[in-house]
Amino acid sequence: MVSLWGSKNGEEQQQGADGGHDEDDNRHLSRQSREADERTRLLPPQRNDGYLDPDDPAVSPYNLFSVRAVRYVCVLFLIISFLWWVLLLVSVFVSPPAMHTRGSGFFDFSFTTLTVGNLLIGLLFFSTPSKAMEISSLIIAGLLLLDMVIVLAVQRLRSEEGWVGIASVIWATVMALYNVMSDRVVAWGKKEEEERLTGRQETRRTIREWCAVLTATIVMVIYIIITILLTATLLLRSRDASLKPPGERFLVDGDKYKLHLACVGNVTYNAKGKRNPTVLVESGETPFEDTMDDWIYNAYRNGTIDRYCYYDRPGLAWSDNAPSPHSAGMTSDALSEALARAGEEGPWVLVSAGVGSIYSRIFSSRHVRDVHGLFLIDGLHEDLLHRIGSPARGLVLWGRGVISPLGYDRLIGAIFKGRTREDRVYGKSAYQAGKFIKAKLQENLVANSLTKNEVSQARNIQTPKTPLAVVSSGIEVRKDNEWERKQEDLTRITDNLLSWDIVNKAPHQVWLTLDGRRILERRLGELVRAK
Repeated sequence: MVSLWGSKNGEEQQQGADGGHDEDDNRHLSRQSREADERTRLLPPQRNDGYLDPDDPAVSPYNLFSVRAVRYVCVLFLIISFLWWVLLLVSVFVSPPAMHTRGSGFFDFSFTTLTVGNLLIGLLFFSTPSKAMEISSLIIAGLLLLDMVIVLAVQRLRSEEGWVGIASVIWATVMALYNVMSDRVVAWGKKEEEERLTGRQETRRTIREWCAVLTATIVMVIYIIITILLTATLLLRSRDASLKPPGERFLVDGDKYKLHLACVGNVTYNAKGKRNPTVLVESGETPFEDTMDDWIYNAYRNGTIDRYCYYDRPGLAWSDNAPSPHSAGMTSDALSEALARAGEEGPWVLVSAGVGSIYSRIFSSRHVRDVHGLFLIDGLHEDLLHRIGSPARGLVLWGRGVISPLGYDRLIGAIFKGRTREDRVYGKSAYQAGKFIKAKLQENLVANSLTKNEVSQARNIQTPKTPLAVVSSGIEVRKDNEWERKQEDLTRITDNLLSWDIVNKAPHQVWLTLDGRRILERRLGELVRAK
């Protein structure tokens, strides 16, 4: 039976159900209209669409074999560059077979150092490519390409740098271009993997990535500045190469390098038909053309001497650098070869100053029959060679050599101080050149060993009857007792001392004072006329 209240109860139940839904809807609307608090969800629930989070470590350009291959090749290039860098470092001190260059070798070292640094930065920040890195690498590659053109186009630079320097600058250029290519490959790989794994390209960078980009950009800007300085110094060198030397440059030591030799005046003969002595000048610490040329030329113009010859030691002025190690005796042998190739003959009156006296004494001992006299001007004694052969001095010279290709001091002199080609080749700024520094470093390395042994042997071989004149600096003698004692000892290297003068108020370069010039010219004339 159907209850008489059934319909009513059903209606009430239906109304109750409808009322419940209404209350749920009201509560839902109430929650939606409620203000957001700390428990409110900011983002809707993520869809499970099969894509990874952009920050997932699996999203990496290293997933691509092409990117990994570029990195492996970059590591290989870095290893090759580092080994070449080590070889160039060693060659500064000991020249390996077939690797000697007629220049200083510091430019090769600088280009390779730049290459190693460029590749190292590329590897350290390999996974964070940036436009700044790409543009910086392009600028460096462009400048290095210009350097390569300069080295190949200027004959003198091409000769001085040799195949080692040419290979170094070409390798540096290629590696800079490789850095550009690798940066673009990584950027492409990063984009490909992000689109494949996350559905879109990631444009955000983390703080760590921004720091990496900033660091890499700062380093690359420094590299750009270094490359600009290298290019500017090469331009200066190409300008200086146009300065023609007086005299000629002769190949010596198995045609490994060229030595500059020049002679002034004609050969004259005495009443008996014998050749009058030719004065052979050995400069001191700096090139002859900047120091001793004036007073020697005045002596020639005054008729005190009839003829004189001079040369530039390896690395000075127009002469090339010699292979390392290189001693004073090796220089004397190179001078003998250059004189023979030039057709020059004795008798010689050897005039030398400062450290040049060491070279003249060795040359004299090896040409005893051709040497007519010895003239030492405030000469360096062999017992004082430790002053130029100290390890600390050698370290400073090496450091100066390493930074010499930057040429900042030469550039400042050329731009702001009006320094000319003459100043840079043999004058006031010659000491700033890499060739000059390399020559002084070579002198330093063997001063206490090979050179000291050679000059000690020369003293024993020296003919006792050879006329000798010594002129000393009054300033040096007064301020250094050891220097005074050694000057006195130099007067006893032969038994035929003609004179020993101490020029009052004269510096180490005695000819810089008027009294010094007068005494030097007078003693030189006496030595030339001595029998």
